[in-house]
Amino acid sequence: MTPQPLTTGDPLRLGPYRLLGVLGEGGMGKVYVGRDADGRPAAVKVLRPELAHDPHLALRFVREAAMARAVTGEGVARVLGAETEGGRPWIAAEFLAGPTLDEAVRAYGPMDGPTVRALAARLALALRDVHAAGLVHRDLKPANIVLTSTGPRVIDFGIARPEHGLTLTTTGQIPVTPGYGAPEQALGRRVGPASDVFSLGAVLAYAASGRRAFDGGHVAAVQYAVVHGESDLSGVPPELRELIGPCLAKDPALRPHPVRIAEAFAPPKRASRVWREGPLAEDIARRETAVRRLVAPPDTSGSSSGPSSGPSRRRFLTGAAAGVAVLGAGGGAGAWWWLGREGKPPVFDVPPAAVVQEAAFLSAVDTAPGEVPKTLWGPLDVAAPDGGLPLPVRDVLVVRARTGGLLALSVTDGAERWRAPDVAAGTGFVSVADRLVAGVGKEGALHAYVAATGAPVWRTGDGVDDVLAADGTRVYLVTEDDELRAVDAWTLTTAWTRPMPSPRSPMGPAKAAVGRGRLVVHSRDGRVEALDTATGRTVWTVEGQGTHGQAPSIGGGAVYLGGPLLMARRLDRGELLWKEDAGDLADTEPGWGSPAADGDSAVAVEGYQAHRYRTLPGVDLPSAEWMEVMDVRGGITAPVVEGATVWLPEGDDSTVRVVHKATHAVLFTVRMQREGPYRMASAAHRVFLARGGRIAAMPVYGV
Repeated sequence: MTPQPLTTGDPLRLGPYRLLGVLGEGGMGKVYVGRDADGRPAAVKVLRPELAHDPHLALRFVREAAMARAVTGEGVARVLGAETEGGRPWIAAEFLAGPTLDEAVRAYGPMDGPTVRALAARLALALRDVHAAGLVHRDLKPANIVLTSTGPRVIDFGIARPEHGLTLTTTGQIPVTPGYGAPEQALGRRVGPASDVFSLGAVLAYAASGRRAFDGGHVAAVQYAVVHGESDLSGVPPELRELIGPCLAKDPALRPHPVRIAEAFAPPKRASRVWREGPLAEDIARRETAVRRLVAPPDTSGSSSGPSSGPSRRRFLTGAAAGVAVLGAGGGAGAWWWLGREGKPPVFDVPPAAVVQEAAFLSAVDTAPGEVPKTLWGPLDVAAPDGGLPLPVRDVLVVRARTGGLLALSVTDGAERWRAPDVAAGTGFVSVADRLVAGVGKEGALHAYVAATGAPVWRTGDGVDDVLAADGTRVYLVTEDDELRAVDAWTLTTAWTRPMPSPRSPMGPAKAAVGRGRLVVHSRDGRVEALDTATGRTVWTVEGQGTHGQAPSIGGGAVYLGGPLLMARRLDRGELLWKEDAGDLADTEPGWGSPAADGDSAVAVEGYQAHRYRTLPGVDLPSAEWMEVMDVRGGITAPVVEGATVWLPEGDDSTVRVVHKATHAVLFTVRMQREGPYRMASAAHRVFLARGGRIAAMPVYGV
């Protein structure tokens, strides 16, 4: 979490801690980042002044401090000190530099088997320590697990209670995050250590698949699924499913003890290297560096007179929106310049990914059959007629602007948020960890902007031709010399450079997808090549897989490819999971269009038919979920899956047919009054439709 500056009313010191910034704020108090006299950081939680005199809340705060002190072990954040008397009660705990599990999975995708095992073993032992202190955590969830260089750590004992206690909430309130609390918690019954085991199972299912084991269109539906439904572990690898399943037993007596869980999940040797190597480790290292900078003395120059020439602490905290760091094209680690401070190292911090409010689902009760719902906003005449796919990045939607450059619109109401007019958006633009938007400037340099505000952050040297993809760490681009380059978006070093998998094609740029340590490039000569994102090394290849610009799509541990064959392959090693021939064997071009992955399923159009296939573990044939006959022969545009809806563009680009994901019943048909192909993207229960320069946001069904 990125600290924000102190404001009027914030204390400057609490006990031995000099407060440096605000980490977060809740109903009971604020959490600050502080530094002690030895320069060690701490997270300092303070009860609100107006609540400090409430005896019940003060008692709860005192109880929390005592409980947190009672828990020891490597898997929890240690309490460093507390003051529970006086005007401003506070608790100081270790400051953990690292992303939460929730942030890591969203940025880097689901974890592989060995990593999940390492995570499970560490968390199970942490729960053992919590329970040994006579406590039940009660709110174990991905957001309460921080991934550090020494492994996962459990935080937030805000609603921890003695094992014999009931919930702290009043009747009707939900004591934990829906989908992670045990059935007995959802029903308001007495809970024990087994409740934390259920939460652990839900956490591991999320880490292994990237989606919740219990889900629904609203809170009540999720809680009903927890109490009465079956967990959805279809995206979890079979070898892990057998271990996670018992943790999610409805009967607390049937759930395994944490020690048994740690033994069953015992990871292979070197499984813990994920905290020290690879993109996640690099993320952790960046955060550790930022913390060291934050707690460093404000002026280390040794001079006692005059203002410091280094960047101010406020600039560090707020992200230095006006600053631009520049790196030479060679990508050397030392070739930095700080705008206005040549020769000084850049000190900037990009704000955390913005929070976006999900749109309300459509109600089948309130919508007549076949009725086209009203747009959430738009259509707006603001996009380039020949623009590429819209790019949702949390609270903004980035498009190629009608007047040139990039345009960011609010996802909630379509209002303009920012512009980057100097970006040649036709060469592609991508999001890095939902925090940066990167695109190629007109001069051929790669530029990065804060996604939420459009503030410029850095630019590289010239010579960039196209942007292919980005993950939570790197941007993958093609240079004018037809080389493929991986640029670290946080350090601006070049991770690796190699020749493109195939020569530049007059048919257009290659299409790519990235996830779980693999960059899959589908070139216009029909060659598909999967590269290791850490090294650029080729891991597997496929030939003859379509030349019309089909884009690969990654879902779980598989990648789906269109072309003469629709195929699913293991993302890590490239093993063929299943394939389907194009129906018209006399005319296989373009064959299958770009597929759209949806967990362990994929939707794709071939000829006059749209199909939804499901990948089954250990079976080399797909499960045919449904087939929808289209009016016009399809092209290569990928469908969009959001909520309970699938959006299928007709082959002549006249309309988009919206069908139910499970039954393929036609819900309604959308027509946008412009010419040209539909460009579609989705996020946060919204589908964004663009055509001929117009763009609109549409709602979706949730069940």
